[in-house]
Amino acid sequence: MSEETLNQLDAQLDANTTESIPIPSPTAPAEPLSMGAVLKIGTMRRLWYAQIVSVFGDFLALYAVITIMTFRLHANPQQVTGLNIAYLLPIAVLGIISGVFVDRWPLKLTLVGSDFTRAALCLLLFFVHSIWGFYAVMSAISIFSSFFSPAQGVAIRSAVPFHGLRSANALMQQVMFIMRIIGGPIAVAVVRIFGPNTCYGLDAASFVASGSLIASLLLTIPRNPLVAAPETTPAAQASAIGRILTDMKVGASFILHHAALLFVIVALAAGMFVLGCFGPLIAVYVRDTLRASSTVFAINSAAIGIGLLAGVNLLNIFAKRIANTTQVYLGLGGMALGTALLAAAPLAAVSLPLIHTNLPVVVTVFGCFLIGFSCAGIIVPSQTLIQEETPAELMGRVGSTTMSAVFGSQILGLLLSGILADHTSVRSVFAICTGILAILIIAGKLWMEPDHPTAA
Repeated sequence: MSEETLNQLDAQLDANTTESIPIPSPTAPAEPLSMGAVLKIGTMRRLWYAQIVSVFGDFLALYAVITIMTFRLHANPQQVTGLNIAYLLPIAVLGIISGVFVDRWPLKLTLVGSDFTRAALCLLLFFVHSIWGFYAVMSAISIFSSFFSPAQGVAIRSAVPFHGLRSANALMQQVMFIMRIIGGPIAVAVVRIFGPNTCYGLDAASFVASGSLIASLLLTIPRNPLVAAPETTPAAQASAIGRILTDMKVGASFILHHAALLFVIVALAAGMFVLGCFGPLIAVYVRDTLRASSTVFAINSAAIGIGLLAGVNLLNIFAKRIANTTQVYLGLGGMALGTALLAAAPLAAVSLPLIHTNLPVVVTVFGCFLIGFSCAGIIVPSQTLIQEETPAELMGRVGSTTMSAVFGSQILGLLLSGILADHTSVRSVFAICTGILAILIIAGKLWMEPDHPTAA
């Protein structure tokens, strides 16, 4: 048999073999875990319990302090706003560097130490009877919160598989939103019946309970060697400050060179800036623009919280297959539409006077709900994408930088809202927020669009 004939037979055999053996398809992505499935993970379940008790205690103490400052110390609006800034500022400032230590320190010791230290600081509230004293204690508590929050993010990322991170983040945010809705009324009732010291004691006890739950975990997080900076000078190696600056540079460089992360962090900051502007002005808007009662203000405030809660739960169920970045775009668009509705609501009474006399109020309530719902569409997918895309050895730094951007934006919104409203109007501030969100959507599409969007 000739060589040519053998070659033909080999080619025919190869062709028949290829046709008879099915080519394996690429591995399908794992089905996203539900909230119930995530809570079956022991570590996650205890972290969730710890979140419930500590956040509940936090809101009790915070609203109790606000109640005492307002009705006993007769604080003015600027002083009450100052309390919020005193609580947010340490996290915004220290968040830039706290992640460096979170990436270096033992994880369980960081979490438990932060909880027990905050419990001790809460006891100082028993002896505070001045506005500046409340500022000092709340700022001190916030300092240790700046280490706890990124460490908690590392723990969740390590305990939950990637296809369960969305539900895990939704569970944690759900606790925050529920406590935001019910914390105020409960705190006011407790202060009225039992006095503020009861709230302070419950807050301290909640931190002890949270720390004890976390201490009971077998929380051993493998630490990869810290990523070295591309260029490390001998001077930087010679001092602790130099090493901290080097680690900060590594975290910042990673964020700046990762288009998807940069976009979602900026989106989170923009969303919190809008909420920071929106929060202090909604009461004035209801009073002066809508000329409505305090009941309408309460309804609008509740609509934001209900929107946040509904957004977390509904998006987690029905948006599992939508890419995280796409959800963030939709969330930004929804918030822009909500602020635009608030800016335009008074026009409804002028253009449609015969439909319903309370139409501006209805439009406002829907706008508030839409802002809350859309904000949830930014927060959960952003946190999920950050956890999915960030290497384990950089989780602390990226998480703390995100936290710093979020809280810094809230402070900026609180500070600028009054200034902008004084020089323009409340409606103009809402219109400016709409413009900022629209610009961010366009900028994200032009310059921060990832090459390969990460699926949900």
